[in-house]
Amino acid sequence: MSPVREKFMWYTYILQSNKDKRWYTGCAADLRKRFKEHNDGLAPSTKGRGPFKLIYYEACINKDDAFAREKYLKSGMGKRYLKNRLKRFLSLTG
Repeated sequence: MSPVREKFMWYTYILQSNKDKRWYTGCAADLRKRFKEHNDGLAPSTKGRGPFKLIYYEACINKDDAFAREKYLKSGMGKRYLKNRLKRFLSLTG
């Protein structure tokens, strides 16, 4: 069996609000479903800030690794990493 199909993935993701341009960092097993929940105003953490665009995500096989990565990306060093990683995107969006 394909290693990609064997396990399910956990996703750490970054959304950008089209309304206030602020970022939201989250973690989910079903990224498409969670993204829809954010855009439909069903996620209390981002309610009223949508619509959103997905600007970055990472996939992990292990749930704990995904949540640890979310915690890191919310830290000062993690934010610096993201700004460097997304510098081309950020230069296009001003």
